[in-house]
Amino acid sequence: MKKILDVKNLNVSFNTYGGEVKAVRGVNFDLHKGETLAIVGESGSGKSVTTKALMGLLPKPHGYVKEGEILFEDKDIAKLSEKELQKIRGKDLSMIFQDPMTSLNPTMKVGTQIMEGLIKHQKMSKTQAKERALELLKLVKIPNAEERIKQYPHQFSGGMRQRVVVAIALACNPKVLIADEPTTALDVTIQAQILDLMKDIQKKTDSSIIFITHDLGVVANVADRVAVMYAGKIVEIGTVDEIFYNPKHPYTWGLLGSMPTLDSDDSELYAIPGTPPDLLNPPKGDAFAPRNQFAMDIDFEEQPPMFKVSDTHYAATWLLDERAPKIDPPESVQKRIDSMASNDGKGDM
Repeated sequence: MKKILDVKNLNVSFNTYGGEVKAVRGVNFDLHKGETLAIVGESGSGKSVTTKALMGLLPKPHGYVKEGEILFEDKDIAKLSEKELQKIRGKDLSMIFQDPMTSLNPTMKVGTQIMEGLIKHQKMSKTQAKERALELLKLVKIPNAEERIKQYPHQFSGGMRQRVVVAIALACNPKVLIADEPTTALDVTIQAQILDLMKDIQKKTDSSIIFITHDLGVVANVADRVAVMYAGKIVEIGTVDEIFYNPKHPYTWGLLGSMPTLDSDDSELYAIPGTPPDLLNPPKGDAFAPRNQFAMDIDFEEQPPMFKVSDTHYAATWLLDERAPKIDPPESVQKRIDSMASNDGKGDM
């Protein structure tokens, strides 16, 4: 598959009154045409900051790319001016934000908001843009599109507003679609509809998707590959099957263990102890060490490299070093992995 995006050693910092917050630290990943990459992790792990850097949406001057490259079709986004970014933002790279009510302008009709990008980036006339906006509303399965195109955001339900946001993001046929927790504000039924919609649209447009979420159950149904982030770093990356059925990092074990399945009860859920580190002063060793029951002395002294598990699977944990003792996932986590495997569980979470 053709590589469309290549992120190399990305470091993003924020200048605050307390000092420099190192929000993203040495992140590497790529994205191929037609692929869905999910980035998962707790709040504050650096997921959204990473994607905002990809879009050139870091709050300046306080937020900035300190080091690294974001190569989109061999062009480094991190070095583009705001004017240059405006030419590709919304056209080649597009984003679906978490809350549709704050993403939409309450004073403008939804049709006008969809048409804006078409007129600017596709150089369409108003008539052409309106026809395309109607097509997009039908594509995202909004009923009575001819009437709804004239309405304002407050006249739509939460799920329908998110469909409008998806339509705006898709308007210019972007090559990369970034979805930042696009279903968090929606109930489970509507969430499933939006996810099915995104999968259906991806098949039709062959776009590449970066899907940001803290919900591993969502990941299982949409992703081809998964990157697990913790404290500003990717600690494990692999295919969805590798992450779900053969996880190697203790943090991934914790995320899987805390995820309910159909045949689990509340008493079996695992909770990761402690809290993430303060990224004003990142630890010199493995950032997860204080929360890791399997941590060794070296974890507190030195950051682990990315160990290769397979050609597609890597994890940054000293447990994969040949000198480390063999440690299996906790029993509660292993039960969950076995349960998912026996159900072919990805569709049942």
